[in-house]
Amino acid sequence: MKKKWIAALLAVVMTASMLAGCGGTGDSAAVSEGVQSDTKEQEKVEADSTVDDGSASEEEVMIKLFSNLPDRKNGQGLVEQMIIDEYMDANPNVTIEVEALDEEAYKTKFKAYAMNGMPDVVSIWGQPSFLDEVLDAGVLAELNEEDYLDYGFIAGSLDGFKKDDKLYGLPRNTDIMLFYYNQKMFDDNGWKVPATYEELLSLCGDIQAAGITPVAMDGGDGWPVACFLTDIMVKIAGTDYADIISKAVAAGDFNAPEIRQATQVLVQSADAGMFQIGYDSQDYGTAMNLFTNGQAAMFCMGSWECSMALNEDIAPEIRDNIRAFTMPTIDGGKGKASDIAAWNGGGYAVSANSQVKDEAIKFLNYMYQPDKLSKYGWENGVGLSAQDQTAYLTGSETELQKQVMDILKNAGSISGTPINDCGPSAFKTAIESEIQGVSNGSTSVDDFLAAIGAACR
Repeated sequence: MKKKWIAALLAVVMTASMLAGCGGTGDSAAVSEGVQSDTKEQEKVEADSTVDDGSASEEEVMIKLFSNLPDRKNGQGLVEQMIIDEYMDANPNVTIEVEALDEEAYKTKFKAYAMNGMPDVVSIWGQPSFLDEVLDAGVLAELNEEDYLDYGFIAGSLDGFKKDDKLYGLPRNTDIMLFYYNQKMFDDNGWKVPATYEELLSLCGDIQAAGITPVAMDGGDGWPVACFLTDIMVKIAGTDYADIISKAVAAGDFNAPEIRQATQVLVQSADAGMFQIGYDSQDYGTAMNLFTNGQAAMFCMGSWECSMALNEDIAPEIRDNIRAFTMPTIDGGKGKASDIAAWNGGGYAVSANSQVKDEAIKFLNYMYQPDKLSKYGWENGVGLSAQDQTAYLTGSETELQKQVMDILKNAGSISGTPINDCGPSAFKTAIESEIQGVSNGSTSVDDFLAAIGAACR
């Protein structure tokens, strides 16, 4: 991650914290819905959502949107649906049909769409493992970067969505890997937020002794455990993390001592009972429910789940007490407490072969107007945007939002892309399928490192 991006990002959140003092969903059900506006009267909308000559178009337009956000009532899925509804209200001739699947099912079907014809607007990820092959296949439309000069994107945040200096997508989030925890449960039991990894292991032992799961983990999907491994490695390698992983991917050799040590710490974590029984086969929703139902004291996931603090489906005694901390420091590691695992996450793109490409790009641009995706995301506790959100702070944000903003404000360095997304798709598949085995002890560390190295060659 470029230093200028880090500096700009930290400057943004530092400004925000002075003004106000900061949310991926676990719903595994697939949603497919077509929604139409009942509005009969054309409303004037911002320049990006009008036809080129400023007049209202009477031609009926259908935009198909393929999303990885199946929960349309909370978090990012709610924000996405709010904007869709607004756009259709303002453009009665436009119908936006949504197909939404959870992340793993989404990526599987995306591959099929890439071969047989893409929906008009799609969710994407600005990481090599996902985007490189997609761009090589030529299925995404080029966007005009100059259109977004006044959209408030943080410097460097568009870089992962480019190829040969051409822009093919827009980032939605700035994601931080977190341990969410139940503060009331901690206070009631006299537990303290750990400052070191050894303290974390000791805390997990105390939580186990109380008959509670220490950390709820979505191990069945693979990628959350890989993000956990990334977080460990950041604390071991510090600011050398990205360079070490880049060299390992290029050489197909993951025997660097920092990678080996991080993997051994992951094994130690699982062996110590940090995660729930059966974590390696349980999904996102199961892990989240353990935490939000009070059966787990902590939940390891990204900052996009900050919306839990506003989710009325979660009991208030838990919802109001959700807080967060980052991976503790590791003895002998180069990483400081302020070196965090964070990156620009998912976003959106338009199909190169869309029959309604111009209207799809207008809708995309409407989504990213500063007072839409970024503003609504902040107001609904969805976490940190890839755009400047300082204008939307009210001072009444949840304690969790403020805490996460402080974590970013105080960051000394930001890791960039998680390890599982740093290589080709074969590498991503290998590490996300092999990591359960190494973490639960059924695969040796040597075999794991050899397997993921071979996938890069």
